[in-house]
Amino acid sequence: MGQMSVKVISKNPKAYHDYFIEDKFETGIELCGTEVKSIRQGNVNLKDAYCIIKDGEIAVHGMHISPYEQGNIFNKDPRRPRRLLMHKREILRLYLKMKQDGYALVPLSLYLKGPRVKLEIGLAKGKKLYDKRDAAAAKDAKREMDRTMKDRSRY
Repeated sequence: MGQMSVKVISKNPKAYHDYFIEDKFETGIELCGTEVKSIRQGNVNLKDAYCIIKDGEIAVHGMHISPYEQGNIFNKDPRRPRRLLMHKREILRLYLKMKQDGYALVPLSLYLKGPRVKLEIGLAKGKKLYDKRDAAAAKDAKREMDRTMKDRSRY
């Protein structure tokens, strides 16, 4: 069996800034035809998106898919909640984790896997302000070290 080609359409870097990502899951997503065409053009924004589990179903809210230009009456609301496709027991396990430990579900990236549109969601725990500062300081320190090492290697 051949390797499926994966083409990343959109990422959510804000998720890594605001949360500690504990676990990642690949989900299918229920879309209409014009939304898929718009996604293929890259007209999607995950910045303020989040996932909610309700009545044994999981849905992504706040994901903005721009209306398809050539679409007319078939265009849907760009911010409508979209159902995610996962196995019931996976959804139940995520729901229990969220209730018990105060986790959140955040979309991390949207990509094409062969002909299918997939959404990667992360089980995430919120960062406190000081955690964000620590992460930024560590990033700056690493950048400074890399820069110094690069300067040294010139001579």
